[in-house]
Amino acid sequence: MFRKRAGAAAGAFLLATSLALTACSGSGSDDDKNSGSDAKTLTLWHYEGPTSAMGIAWNKAIDIFKEKHPGVTVKFEEKSFEQIQQNAQMILNSDSAPDILEYNKGNATAGLLSKQGLLTDLTDQATQRGWDKKLSTSLQTTAKYDDDGIMGSGKWFGVPNYGEYVMVYYNQDMFKKYNLQVPTTLDEFTKVMDAFKAKGVTPLSVGGAEYPAQQIFYELALSKSDRSFVDDYQLYKNKVDFHGPQLTYGAQTFSDWVGKGYIAKNSAGIKAEDMGVAWEQGKFPILISGSWWYGRFASEVKNFQWGTFLFPGNQLHPGSSGNIWVVPEKSKAKSLAYDFIDITMSPEIQNLLGNSGGVPVAADAASITDPKNKELIDNFNKISASDGLAFYPDWPAPGYYDVLVAGVQGLINGSKTPSAFLDEIAKPYNENLADLGK
Repeated sequence: MFRKRAGAAAGAFLLATSLALTACSGSGSDDDKNSGSDAKTLTLWHYEGPTSAMGIAWNKAIDIFKEKHPGVTVKFEEKSFEQIQQNAQMILNSDSAPDILEYNKGNATAGLLSKQGLLTDLTDQATQRGWDKKLSTSLQTTAKYDDDGIMGSGKWFGVPNYGEYVMVYYNQDMFKKYNLQVPTTLDEFTKVMDAFKAKGVTPLSVGGAEYPAQQIFYELALSKSDRSFVDDYQLYKNKVDFHGPQLTYGAQTFSDWVGKGYIAKNSAGIKAEDMGVAWEQGKFPILISGSWWYGRFASEVKNFQWGTFLFPGNQLHPGSSGNIWVVPEKSKAKSLAYDFIDITMSPEIQNLLGNSGGVPVAADAASITDPKNKELIDNFNKISASDGLAFYPDWPAPGYYDVLVAGVQGLINGSKTPSAFLDEIAKPYNENLADLGK
């Protein structure tokens, strides 16, 4: 999942400048660079806001870590997603690398860094500390990377401790006003959107300038897919036909939804934040996006009742583990970093995450008290248990996120036909396969 991109260039410049200054100032004696438990400082980076479910949980984990490690200073630095995303290679190649950081999962991110030797192999720790027992097979996919940096097998280079998935948020008051029921099939979903259009209401709040629109395209493709297609597309098990039934259906149906007015043409320029705010204001009855919105909607939506349901009829859904904790190879306090990861996997932190509107991977279900939070977690567990996590459409190739954003924008504003869109997204995907020798 990609976060808000605003201010990325300024953030990247500031981070690069900070690294350069730190390198010039020196980094202490050789003794300070050891990776043992006698280190006295743990430098930790993540990009979760303090009021988000993850931010609340990680802050509590820091408090517990301090209690268990008297005499150790935790140097926490909140970075933006874009700062880390754009500068990871430079950061982790420098003597200013943190001891532990949150990082984006997938072939083009964590996989690339693992291939470059910039991340610590966590395989032994995962076994010794039981992380491998707490994470389902689906969730372990984003923790493991092979020698080519392809996820799903090989060594552990990261540890996810929350989950995320795409779902449908809906305004219950608007559904009730027009006597509409929650759809259970794609055909029923289409009829619900037709009913809203007949009343002059655009059904979907969409952000075409960032990740949300491409996830709708992927949901539609997944409605015609099975696990073998996902493995081919995401894990390169077999060649993908971009004009095959799955992706063709996704592109054509998405284009049809624009033509039918389910998706507004001006949404090509709408960012994710503005999409979410418009739905919160009751301007649209439906929003298709991720669980990362859930806690925010729970605290901010005051003027109408709302609920969620899984994309109707789908057995596969965009989703995965959440972002992962990684330990840079140049970490000066690896043992302390492992201890911190272990705390975030503990029942206390997992339950706090669940009760704060997040999706824990190892919580006690009986300890989750809010009915809405229970529904959120139950749906994720249902998807995960049935091997229904299909990851995200932008994962397979470096730079693919921007390719998909531009391509789907073309479908929205009518500048690209579905066939041209599929040709456009096939090219960099296949070029990446060639680079990997596949």
